[in-house]
Amino acid sequence: MSTGAASATINLLVFKEPQGDFLFCDSIFNSVELGGIIMSARVTVLHDYVGCKTFEVLPSVSVGGIKELIYPETGFPVSEQRLYHHGRELPDFVKIGDLQTSQNHVFLELLSKGLKGGGRFGQTTPPLVDFLKDILRRYPEGGQILKELIQNAEDAGASEVRFLYDETQYGTESLWSKDMAQYQGPALYVYNNAVFTPEDWHGIQEIARSRKKDDPLKVGRFGIGFNSVYHITDVPSIFSGDQIGMLDPHQVLFGPRESGQCWNLKDDSKEINELTDQFSPFIGVFESTKETFKHGHFPGTFFRFPLRQQPSQLSSNLYNKEKVLELFESFRADADTVLLFLKCVQDVSLHVREADGSERLIFRVTASENKALKHERPNSIKILGSAINQYCKGVPSNSITCVTYHINIILEDESVKDAQKTSWLVCNSVGGRGMCSDLDSLADDLKYIPTIGIAMSLSTNGEEKGAVAQFLGRAFCFLPLPPGEESKTGLPVHVSGFFGLTDNRRSIKWRELDQWRDPAALWNELLVVNIVPKAYAVLVLEAIKRMETEKNSDFPLSAERIYRLWPEKNKTKVHWQPIIEPLLKELFQNAVIYSLSDHWIKVEQVYFSEMEESLEYTQAVLNYLQDSGKEVAKVPENIANAVDLIMSGIKPVKKVTPGTVRQVLRKSGHKTSADEKLHILEFVLSDENYSELIGLELLPLQNGSFVSFCSSASDQDAIYITSESYPRYNMYLIICFIMM
Repeated sequence: MSTGAASATINLLVFKEPQGDFLFCDSIFNSVELGGIIMSARVTVLHDYVGCKTFEVLPSVSVGGIKELIYPETGFPVSEQRLYHHGRELPDFVKIGDLQTSQNHVFLELLSKGLKGGGRFGQTTPPLVDFLKDILRRYPEGGQILKELIQNAEDAGASEVRFLYDETQYGTESLWSKDMAQYQGPALYVYNNAVFTPEDWHGIQEIARSRKKDDPLKVGRFGIGFNSVYHITDVPSIFSGDQIGMLDPHQVLFGPRESGQCWNLKDDSKEINELTDQFSPFIGVFESTKETFKHGHFPGTFFRFPLRQQPSQLSSNLYNKEKVLELFESFRADADTVLLFLKCVQDVSLHVREADGSERLIFRVTASENKALKHERPNSIKILGSAINQYCKGVPSNSITCVTYHINIILEDESVKDAQKTSWLVCNSVGGRGMCSDLDSLADDLKYIPTIGIAMSLSTNGEEKGAVAQFLGRAFCFLPLPPGEESKTGLPVHVSGFFGLTDNRRSIKWRELDQWRDPAALWNELLVVNIVPKAYAVLVLEAIKRMETEKNSDFPLSAERIYRLWPEKNKTKVHWQPIIEPLLKELFQNAVIYSLSDHWIKVEQVYFSEMEESLEYTQAVLNYLQDSGKEVAKVPENIANAVDLIMSGIKPVKKVTPGTVRQVLRKSGHKTSADEKLHILEFVLSDENYSELIGLELLPLQNGSFVSFCSSASDQDAIYITSESYPRYNMYLIICFIMM
């Protein structure tokens, strides 16, 4: 053994039961002397198989001396030992004093080639820090972090979420340890008005496993998404109900292999009162006061994320006020839709508290209903919740449950004088257990639920009109997926669903070559084909119904706006194209074509007009058909294409042509004015099918009357009126053609 370490007493650490994938241990220290001098450095060596060994040595002892102390306890030859400190291998000459912290306690990790005489063998999980670093590599930074925290609040049933950037510098005298001082500065707070359950306290400690897997009704309860906060902080803390918890993934603040600490406001009140500075960041924020601590309960939850201000093992990503405001700005880009498909959260706000204590609102988004419809959304959500429970219980049903409601999204921005309002019609649905057996099997295996939401914009003011016409539909998984090509659907509506997402939660999984058998990707495809078309159809039909019944500014619906809801295949992204045909087939079973007589009718009842408005005879022809009891419609190109796509193989589509008008003339007659008859004559002559004019009373005479075209007329009997379009010579030829 090296000088200075020869008579060091070795204190073995007492193991607790393994928790999760990591070992925890407590030290039992005795008085230790070396040559009559009290040791001033405590060294704990950690090894997965042989446990923890603690030595008390002089600061001058080298790493090589520690290896000599380890040898008799483990049988590991000194030459095969490798000691690491914060992930860095230490050479033998390094002095322990150079590694000491303010607590005079050094933690080293031991690696060796093997155990003397054999021993335990097997794979192990990576250290906690490495595990979290891998999450951060895969998981996006930016506004998506805030969305994850909103998801957690939604799962808890909270109705309000507040984000606060706090510049306050809190005291550093009475802390758990001096190492905590660096976390008393600027921080991001996140509040919601729901209280942690015991399951929540347990779930937030399980970093590799989302509680959602046990409860499919939860969007993402403290799963991988929550751990994205480590982009910002090294020591997140939670205050909820009667407890305050702090997490330490580096496992250095609260003892060896301890990744956090929790205090109960009542049971640990003595320690809380002694550590005044440590708990001061939890007072004077979100209505938490000294009285809150005295009474032992906070009626809500807030997280505190001290900004990382110096690189750590976990991340070198440093945060300051500017970066937090960038985070806020990134979130604001989706703010007008972030509440669209949520059932509970209806209010999200972003705040800043300066170092002097002044606080200001940066941005706020709220969801609300009109007074006349204030019960519509809550009642719809109850119906939806009941259908979800029935599905989870396995109750058979081969039909879809859909609820539709109106919602207003109001945006308040410190940089804009007036609040901005957008209105939406939203359809949320749950597939029945029995609609698709493959979908049901995957739902049970994956703990998913076949829920789909479709939303259409009802915005009407001048600036938004163009935006609505060029509406860019996006995919949601309850909350909007990050902006980009992957979240675009090419549909004229937003679509939300219980989709299986990629590991980084940026996009929906699809069955590509490298994941053809991925069950989550297959689930997504089945959901798109079986549930989306039915929910989509319900939204369109509900819009038609409300156009008929809701005649007010809150429902500025028109046939043109409803027609814009119909998807176009050439604009729809490839993964979403399978919804088009089943959707159109659903729609064409209903009255979805708006006629010129202002009625919604079925496609087989209508005559489609493609006549140009600029032609003189167009209006006369259309008026005649309507007066004859025929339903006529003029539809935009996307609807005409949809009709041709679906109906062409079923039955001929009726269109306004010279031939159809001649048929109507024969059946219904033609009691119209002379001018209109001339316009009709001009139209029925336009296809040059003159033989079909026989029997039609459209031949104009000089005395202003009309006679029927017939094959027995002679040139001497014909007294006709000519026009620019049909001069005397042309009319003569037409009559001669008929007589042949």
